[in-house]
Amino acid sequence: MKGDPRSHGLWERSAPPAPDMVPLSGDAVADVAVVGAGFTGCSAALHLAEGGASVAVLEAAEVGFGGSGRNVGLVNAGLWVMPDDLSGALGEPYGSRLLAALGDGPRVVFDLVERHGIACEAERQGTLHCAVGQKGSRELAERARQWQARGAPVRLLDAEETARKVGTTAYAASLLDARAGTIQPLAYARGLAAAAIAAGAHIHTGSPVVAATDEGTTWRLQTPDGTLRARSVIVATNAYTNGVWPVLRSELVHLPYFNMATRPLSDNLRRSILPERQGVWDTRDVLSSFRFDRAGRLVFGSVGALDGLGLAIHRAWGRRALAKLFPQLAGIPFETEWYGSIGMTENSLPRFHRLGRDVVSFSGYNGRGIAPGTVFGRCLAQLLLGTLREDALPLPVTDPAPAPRRRLREAAYELGAQVAHFADARF
Repeated sequence: MKGDPRSHGLWERSAPPAPDMVPLSGDAVADVAVVGAGFTGCSAALHLAEGGASVAVLEAAEVGFGGSGRNVGLVNAGLWVMPDDLSGALGEPYGSRLLAALGDGPRVVFDLVERHGIACEAERQGTLHCAVGQKGSRELAERARQWQARGAPVRLLDAEETARKVGTTAYAASLLDARAGTIQPLAYARGLAAAAIAAGAHIHTGSPVVAATDEGTTWRLQTPDGTLRARSVIVATNAYTNGVWPVLRSELVHLPYFNMATRPLSDNLRRSILPERQGVWDTRDVLSSFRFDRAGRLVFGSVGALDGLGLAIHRAWGRRALAKLFPQLAGIPFETEWYGSIGMTENSLPRFHRLGRDVVSFSGYNGRGIAPGTVFGRCLAQLLLGTLREDALPLPVTDPAPAPRRRLREAAYELGAQVAHFADARF
């Protein structure tokens, strides 16, 4: 997008076209203004429109331009935080509510895909969280115990069964989550946008909000070519917040993440890797992830930015690491590459904020954007439609707070990834 092949890579090449949209021009009025057209914003717009509200979405660039259109496409349940830790971190009833809402998140996503006929390469074969070494095995065993105690359909696999499902002996164990799956993320974002438009929402791309003014009973949002007045505002910009409401950006530490995709593999090679088509990520601190797209390309990713010195380091690591995992892929080049930013919070939990009178926001998805973004977008729509009380949301309202040493930590993430990838998979 915007002429940058490393912004969305394979996803931009393979996604169905976005619906026709134009920048906001002149004066417009809506019940609700949504700022940002990613998973959260498009889900909110869809559910608001289906609930009878008039809604207009203002997107600075294009649908899915931020993290929504750049990620791996793993539709996971829950969070990085262990299930048992949520009650202590949030208190009750919020811990149980959040666990229930996001445990059910993949079902919400796949139900929307089916109901609206969204062509996004949806695969509901589960995901595999793969253990690197005994430390990773202990982590997954505990995660399995906690989810199973809540009746979740997860299963701990030993090294032998993991090897059969993944196609490599690199992992000591894995956790299979039957709730989860994969999608083509940019295609999903565009499909949500198309469904929202069909329900009556208006989506304006190329329309950055440059000013927001509280006029007492309405908000006036100014874009370069137009003005939108709305009773309520949803801010759904997350890690790609820029300009208005900068406090959302200040509380998120950006973690860079990249993906690279091979050309479509032969049938023989496809059968030797992930034969059941689960998506995978591992327990390393500098984690790796991989999955197939519908055409048989292997999408392989890790922490890091494909920029500056990191471009050569991460590229070279990708070739080495892929060949070490799957020797049969040695010499097969990557056709596309792309990267983006994940918004990380202090405690790895998302945030619900009130940013002003009738201005609400969820943000801080910590690398779990697809299901949480979809679920939280629906929650915000229900809140503004009056069908869900604020005290019944899965998160309590909190005040935004700048992340300590944010810039230093962001630089450390990239430097740490470069050091790890420079040394890794050489032997």
